[in-house]
Amino acid sequence: MPTFSRLFPWPRKWLLWAAVGLALRLLLIWFHRPFDNDTIDYLQLGHNLFHHGIYAMEAGPYDLPNLFRLPAYPILLATFEQLFAGLWPHSWINAVFFFQAVVDVTGCLLLASFVNRHISSGAAQFALPLAMLCPFTAAYTGIALTESLSVFAIAWGIYAAGRALAAADEGKRDVGALVGAGCAAGLAAMLRPDGSLLCLALAIGLFYYSLRPRSSIPARRPQFLSAFTATAIYSLVALAPIAVWTARNWIDFQVFQPLAPRYLNDPGETYIAGFYQWMRTWAVEYVSTGNVYWHVGTQSISVDDLPSRAFDSPAQRALTAALLDEYNRTNSFPPRLDARFAELAAQRIRANPLRYYLAVPLMRIADMLLRPRTWSFGLDNFWWHWADHPGESLCAVLLGIVNLAYVAAAAGAFLRRQVPFAFMLGGYFLLRCLLLGTLENPEPRYTLECFPVLIVASAAALAHLPVAVHVPFRRRLWAAIHHPHPGPVS
Repeated sequence: MPTFSRLFPWPRKWLLWAAVGLALRLLLIWFHRPFDNDTIDYLQLGHNLFHHGIYAMEAGPYDLPNLFRLPAYPILLATFEQLFAGLWPHSWINAVFFFQAVVDVTGCLLLASFVNRHISSGAAQFALPLAMLCPFTAAYTGIALTESLSVFAIAWGIYAAGRALAAADEGKRDVGALVGAGCAAGLAAMLRPDGSLLCLALAIGLFYYSLRPRSSIPARRPQFLSAFTATAIYSLVALAPIAVWTARNWIDFQVFQPLAPRYLNDPGETYIAGFYQWMRTWAVEYVSTGNVYWHVGTQSISVDDLPSRAFDSPAQRALTAALLDEYNRTNSFPPRLDARFAELAAQRIRANPLRYYLAVPLMRIADMLLRPRTWSFGLDNFWWHWADHPGESLCAVLLGIVNLAYVAAAAGAFLRRQVPFAFMLGGYFLLRCLLLGTLENPEPRYTLECFPVLIVASAAALAHLPVAVHVPFRRRLWAAIHHPHPGPVS
């Protein structure tokens, strides 16, 4: 009969935190959650794959396949629909939410285990509440998008890579941990295109840290071969699903497409490259994504919704207004109009290349990382309009403070070199920020996958606080009563 330690391979006192974390997520699922149209796309793709054997958007067996979404989440949704729609026709999606809640709590336990192994048991006591009570990751367990599983995949990858490196420090090879890290990286890549960054960061980290000098392996060449072999095992597992997806795309489309195209276009379809490049010269805020990016092709765009940094002069503002008026007549971008936006973008880049390549990307990253994450809680995006909704504005400010605390604590830990495997974890964080800096549609949810790193680093920062801060208040008060400091000598 399996023992408790086999069913729950963590300290028993962690069970309480797991229960609290699960309760928080179930509470968030109970309340109304925002809905995203991407959910319909994911479900349609998975449904057609299961029922018609073709990975396509439109219903029916004769539709052409497409490649604009990766297959992991569509397959998950279609599986749950197949299993539970007969039992709960209109609420089978709740089974998906419960599954995501359990998976997210498991990811929190994996992060705490990583911190316990590579920092200290005291740091793990901080990692548990930081992970279990994180409102931002918990909120997405009740939303049918890829974020929740992506966060889990990153937590799993960090934990498994840490186990593999711990074994390497002892001169051993933990094949199970390497395979686990590869599975986590492959899952992340098949959920979202930017998940491939985890594949790269873990591969570099495993190789780099496996090369560190160890007294148990004095010879340099065997150490290099050991690091190379371990990284190869991990890479083969991580790249296997990507290889299958790449082969499928080559067979169906005769194109080399390992992930998904950036603009979600199938081969032969055009996209408005000029307009998007123009947006990248000024778009840094989530509000611009809502007022401009999401309106493309369906709604009109007003020049009054653009910030002042979108224009270098009154003449340029007038030109932009004229181009948008032309778009608004048909809500479309014919090639000639898109080319004119490309010319406008080139003009702005020539006038100030530092702004385009450095200042605007940094502002974009900061906005995604620090902006209150209002959408996942159903709060107004214009959270700073206190007179319109003081309650929602207060909630947004509190969420912003909590978010800032995670980022600030993590930054402090990295600066003080308190984070284990900082090259690997910090490298992933940096790679993700560099990628997000190139987007024309900044959204705070794109930085949600940074939270596993932020939680580990924040736990490291809190564990290095002065010991007096760690002592519970009641114990300090009791000590002060029974061992008071002597008064001044008169």
